[in-house]
Amino acid sequence: MHLAKRWQIRIFFLIWFGILAVFSKQPFGFLLLNTFLAYIPIEIGFHLHQRTVNASILYWPILFLWIVFYPNAPYILTDLFHLSLLSPYDQTTGLLRLSTPMWIDYLLLTISALVSAFVGAWSLSETIKSLMNKLHCKSKFIYGLLVLLMTFTASVGVFIGRFLRLHTIYLLLSPRLFIMPLVRMWTPDMLIFTGVMTILQLVIYWLIIINQRPKIETK
Repeated sequence: MHLAKRWQIRIFFLIWFGILAVFSKQPFGFLLLNTFLAYIPIEIGFHLHQRTVNASILYWPILFLWIVFYPNAPYILTDLFHLSLLSPYDQTTGLLRLSTPMWIDYLLLTISALVSAFVGAWSLSETIKSLMNKLHCKSKFIYGLLVLLMTFTASVGVFIGRFLRLHTIYLLLSPRLFIMPLVRMWTPDMLIFTGVMTILQLVIYWLIIINQRPKIETK
């Protein structure tokens, strides 16, 4: 992505963080933090395409950080369930309420979720292409396999964050907190949830790349 477009994304998120800080109130106080966490892999992905990084050993630890933080991008889609907190239907008429505060909360939540998910999917596409270039690999099969692997891994990460309540930062500060919950989490319901989130990510990913053919260039 060109530098100008990267800065457009950065400026949008910076402005959006300010808007969330001012307008997101309880019970949506979580929105600023979750949107910031969703932005982290997007920013990390920008640096994977710098020539100095791509050609150095720094590429691999930066890629690892991207993998660790990427689940935060699709995770915010699960925040859409919090729309139920708005009590959107009038108890008398059964119709949607025409309430300004409610629709402002709706706007904040949906923009955070959709922009984070779609720009995150773009980051996924660009990161996989950078990895393919780094490995000097042109195989479309390997490309597709990496997409499937990373979306599945991200879905597992979403499950961990949403249901085990283990945030990404815990992995860095206290890895031992992850051991037993991760061992016990593999249940049929967990696998179904992971499959649903993987399909959702793949659909968004397809919408991102449908008009662009992924070009994998070897150096």
